[in-house]
Amino acid sequence: MKSTVTRRQFLSTAALGVGAALTPTPGRAVEPFQRPSPPRLRLSLAAYSFREYFRDASHTREREVDASKKIDLFQFIDFCAAQSCDGAELTSYYFPPNANDEFLLKLKRHAIVHGVSISGTAVGNTFTHPEGKDRQREIALVKKWINNAAVMGAPHIRIFAGSAPRGINHDEAKKFCIGAIEECATLAGQKGVFLGIENHGGIVEEPKELLDIIQTVKSPWVGINLDTGNFHTDDPYRDLELCAPYAVNVQIKSEMQRRRGGMEPADLKRMIGILRKANYQGFVALEYEAKPDPWQQVPQLLKELRTLMAGTNVPVFSLRECVV
Repeated sequence: MKSTVTRRQFLSTAALGVGAALTPTPGRAVEPFQRPSPPRLRLSLAAYSFREYFRDASHTREREVDASKKIDLFQFIDFCAAQSCDGAELTSYYFPPNANDEFLLKLKRHAIVHGVSISGTAVGNTFTHPEGKDRQREIALVKKWINNAAVMGAPHIRIFAGSAPRGINHDEAKKFCIGAIEECATLAGQKGVFLGIENHGGIVEEPKELLDIIQTVKSPWVGINLDTGNFHTDDPYRDLELCAPYAVNVQIKSEMQRRRGGMEPADLKRMIGILRKANYQGFVALEYEAKPDPWQQVPQLLKELRTLMAGTNVPVFSLRECVV
């Protein structure tokens, strides 16, 4: 049976206001996002899934591939369109080093013409440095990509916390990290771009530490970039469930690894269930990291995810029901 939203339900939800419904109060610690509508999951694909195939790459490749098989970001967007993805996550590592606003706008236009949203981007920063040139360099990097994301119309940037540097204890590193996030969040709020702290080891390898940082940061433009493969804990599924209410973006992986165990296939159905339970509304980007050929495996995984995510759209209602 097709669900409907009554006039009264619609007006009640609308009365909350977009800001009150989707973001915590400015100037206060981050709280779980209040999302009154049903879960709505949008399928995206992370460029990192094809990390060895990009012509422009600022990180070390795991292995080299034949030059004829290499692609650029425009071709990656074409692939996302061919796979009927709602979005494409354009990792910063694969942009040309001289990428300027003209290039970013050309990329944005290409995505729009092909019916693909740029769901976000991602940077590889470290926010645990004490005051000095290293800290300022990392903050400048994230601010640069906040501006780049705004030009491209990307709603989200994945950021890292980092590990405690030599000579810096855990609590100090966490304090430095919170300060750096808040400084960048000021610009992010001005540009309308969310910062998502990823559960990526270091000082946020455990959910308690990640949630402590999230709940301490004072900005309505900060949340969690929930990576389903990055909690190497006793019960990763439980830990994902704890963090899901704070998610502003999700990167879903086909594998996971517990604290004392090898790599195992991820229960994708259970992961989608966790997002549904948290009433998550946003992009779910497949980030493929397994060893088999991504050109063969990614289309199959996207198909499986699309099936699992079906039925998570907002119920359809008649405009007549909204008329006062």
